Amino acid sequence: MSAKTKAVIIGAAGMDFHVFNTVFRDNPEIEVKAFTMASEQNLGTTESGKRIYPPSLAGVLYPDGISIIPESELTKFIKREEIDEAYLAYSDLSYNYVMNLASTCLAAGANFSLISPRFTMIKSEKPVISVCAVRTGCGKSQTSRKIVQIIKDLGYNVVAIREPMPYGDLEMQASMRFETYSDLEKYGCTIEEREEYEPYIERGLVIYSGVDYEKIIMQAEKEADIIVWDGGNNEVSFYVPDMLIVVADPLRPGHELSYYPGEVNARLADYVIINKENSADGSAIRKVEENILKINPSTRIIHADSEIIVENPEAIKGKKAVLVEDGPTITHGGMPYGAAYVAARKYGCDIINPKKFTSGELRKVYEEFSHIGDVIPAMGYSGKQLRELEDALNRSDAEIVLSGTPIDLSKIIKAEKPIVRVRYELAEKGKPNLQDAVKEFLEKAGKKNHGI
Repeated sequence: MSAKTKAVIIGAAGMDFHVFNTVFRDNPEIEVKAFTMASEQNLGTTESGKRIYPPSLAGVLYPDGISIIPESELTKFIKREEIDEAYLAYSDLSYNYVMNLASTCLAAGANFSLISPRFTMIKSEKPVISVCAVRTGCGKSQTSRKIVQIIKDLGYNVVAIREPMPYGDLEMQASMRFETYSDLEKYGCTIEEREEYEPYIERGLVIYSGVDYEKIIMQAEKEADIIVWDGGNNEVSFYVPDMLIVVADPLRPGHELSYYPGEVNARLADYVIINKENSADGSAIRKVEENILKINPSTRIIHADSEIIVENPEAIKGKKAVLVEDGPTITHGGMPYGAAYVAARKYGCDIINPKKFTSGELRKVYEEFSHIGDVIPAMGYSGKQLRELEDALNRSDAEIVLSGTPIDLSKIIKAEKPIVRVRYELAEKGKPNLQDAVKEFLEKAGKKNHGI
């Protein structure tokens, strides 16, 4: 009998778990020796002690579970364990970074592989609309929420399912359903998790997330006529989409052809939304459209703006403001600013440089991501990070906090100055638009399924 192939899955506590569950969990020919976790996408969590992918999720072939190690230990681990295969299973990576990883693995003695979504997508019994992107921070979630609302307003039962961000107890977080604010506390959600779930709760919508996406879809199908997949970063859909909508960003033209797995999404898309056109140059918009149609000539293009919505514009005009932005977009997403900065400029705020008021892990973020402008990324993977965020805001000499993160910061920190929320809302221009696309999809789905 031949020896098992020894493998490592290169991940970031999300897509990697799903790839394991769907491809490797019950495969007796391959032994997964460890997951790695990327520091730039799991800020403040990779140094928090030893983690294990638990036996209850790993399956009968792994009675002791599977170790989770920092990506920085990849070379040593491959050599020490004589790893045969290294599988990349996380997202929002430049092609240069992907090939650097490949070279690292090859030099250490392991093959390097990518997994096609053909092998990882789960087929649902209900129609699925998937929303993905070419990069993180393109506007997937505002798009997903709008689609969910359109479907709900048309009289269908609909739920969203979100890409995982499980930083706590993986067994407890295997399948999570969010409908109320108490659900966020129940599962001990970090800021990053709350940024994705809370906007649904605010609108009276239901969203699922977790680790075991086969279990999640079985639960969601019991209450929904339609499933909307709200993807994370630029990951591929975890479910077979009956319609795939992909969001692109003309503020980062060319990234649709140079980031993994965003180009995969662009090649598979039924519709591509070019978002943020109100903030982009016409040449950049045309470049993105040309690139998309070059690799996927049959896709349909939706043009859209990201409109800034401020809760109380009069309260911020001319004020001295400290700005808080969505964490992933500002860190590994590569954007120097977000909605709060755009609103501050629009309403003539005096933007302070917040860096001198930061400390600890929050200050280290600026060292790792030197592109960040005069904003604070909403870091809150731990109680320590939350305290550092709260302390930085309170120590600042601003009159107000302008918050561009999708959550209500006042629910989790004690700010000594008013917090004014800012958000983006998707606004399509012309035809086709989401309303028409969803209606057309539902008509086809109804005929196919003899009524949904």
